[in-house]
Amino acid sequence: MPSYTAPVKDLQFVLQDVLNVTATSVPGYDELEADFTSAVLEEAGKVATNVLAPLNQSGDHEGCRLENGVVSTPKGFKEAFEVMKEGGWTALDCDPEYGGQGMPYVLGMAVGEVFVSANMAFNMYQGLTHGAYSAIHVHGSDEQKSTYLPNMVSCEWTGTMNLTEPHCGTDLGLMRTKAEPQGDGTYAISGQKIFISAGDHDMSNNVIHLVLAKIPGGPDGVKGVSLFIVPKYKVNEDGSVGEANNVSVGSIEEKMGIHGNSTCVMNYDGAIGTLLGEEHKGMRAMFTMMNEARLGVGLQGYAQAEAAYQNALIYAKDRLQGRDVTGVKNPDGPADPLIVHPDIRRSLMDQKSFIEGARAFALWSATLIDQGHQGDKDAEGLVSLLTPVIKGFLTDRGFDMAVQAQQVYGGHGYIEEWGMSQFVRDARIAMIYEGANGVQALDLVGRKLATDGGKHVMAFFEMVKTFIKENADNDVLADGFLPQLKAASKDLQSAGMFFMQNGMTNPNAALSGSYDFMHMFGHVCLGLMHARMAKAAGEALANGTDDVDFYETKIKTGRYYMARQLPATSMHLARIETGADPVMSLDADQF
Repeated sequence: MPSYTAPVKDLQFVLQDVLNVTATSVPGYDELEADFTSAVLEEAGKVATNVLAPLNQSGDHEGCRLENGVVSTPKGFKEAFEVMKEGGWTALDCDPEYGGQGMPYVLGMAVGEVFVSANMAFNMYQGLTHGAYSAIHVHGSDEQKSTYLPNMVSCEWTGTMNLTEPHCGTDLGLMRTKAEPQGDGTYAISGQKIFISAGDHDMSNNVIHLVLAKIPGGPDGVKGVSLFIVPKYKVNEDGSVGEANNVSVGSIEEKMGIHGNSTCVMNYDGAIGTLLGEEHKGMRAMFTMMNEARLGVGLQGYAQAEAAYQNALIYAKDRLQGRDVTGVKNPDGPADPLIVHPDIRRSLMDQKSFIEGARAFALWSATLIDQGHQGDKDAEGLVSLLTPVIKGFLTDRGFDMAVQAQQVYGGHGYIEEWGMSQFVRDARIAMIYEGANGVQALDLVGRKLATDGGKHVMAFFEMVKTFIKENADNDVLADGFLPQLKAASKDLQSAGMFFMQNGMTNPNAALSGSYDFMHMFGHVCLGLMHARMAKAAGEALANGTDDVDFYETKIKTGRYYMARQLPATSMHLARIETGADPVMSLDADQF
């Protein structure tokens, strides 16, 4: 069975050494002292290692069941969910007015990594609830918030998001689900939704569905979409759970991975719901949930890579195969361990350098969200720009790294007993749901770059430029960091210039390069993160530390990324500058 240990020291390094959270003026950050965050992460690690991780493989094998309209989760999930609720983990960064602990989002993100690595399918039940909580918290009426949020914060009730229908996924303007006004402020919701994660289960007393539907007579397309709160069980005036609503599970989807999560077909047959937000403004409310979900999915990408990497590293150190070409390293054994071989080292370094850069990128982005919650429009605009990069790049590369970890095992990686295939299968969905990665790339290039006149992307370029200028005399960064970061940033700017010069006259010239641009942007972000980590590590070494090896490893890992991964930006630029012709040259019937 695979194992998992929370990387508390690495998380602490990013929070305390790199982001220096306590020095930030964001409310609540002054509480994030090293002793406090360490204690929180250590406790989360115990839950992850002792409660969640042991259920990961068994949950994958058992899956969820639908019998006589009732959904059952795998053995042990209900008890584990009680542990999460009793420990207050579901309420960590929620509003204290509704029973939350009021911690900053960045701490919730750090804890979330630990739980996702341990058991991604399980963590989705509370993760989706948090997203639904956020949508109601931002867009709900006082009555809706008081009715639903206390029980959702505690996860006595859980939440979902219902967008996709059998005939439409990304193009939500095609949806057919209807919401008929009932004359008393409620609506009768009728239609079918598919791919609904955590759509129903046996771990909470109620499931609060957020459902996109169209009110008859409204505008066509997405402009006519509204969002509704539709509980599985109606809620009585005193807040207690009432009679069953007209919502049912048609089936549980048979999936490639995340078997422990009940992904349902949901049928609404005149189910009673209430409008969340304004009529025909459902997309605005849903995107509050979607944007949070996309950051969470980006986290899933690297968190699954982390779990896979930990096990691949153990295997590479234990498995004896062949001899080191430079000389025997294990003279008392029949062969040397796998880790002596350069190609295994390359694979492990790919994984390690990606994960550490991704972690820093995600946590830095979480600080921008915290700043945005305090009214910082620049931070809000920057994280909005970066959201498709976080979601798309981190899940694409996270899946790649899970595959590389599986590859370290050779044939054993393909055998279910060893558990590596589950990390690959579970990671795969992150590239698809909450907006497939191709759509993320289109959103980045087609919408986000031009937001506010390009203000936010220019601010990002200026941030990189300023970092390079301010650290020009830093001996650690001068060797293997700043020149590489400068070259990669110039590649990214050149790609943006190509889009500006060609996109208006030939939109396909920009959109054909959007996927490459998303990955190029991701590499630059991770390059910036590795440079910031190397700077922090260098300062720790200069100031004197009892853990020289830890900080030297951070610098060496960063140098690897800058030397072996960051140069991919030049490849992506070359692809982008070929324009649309190579992509669009075949007619549809020539394929």
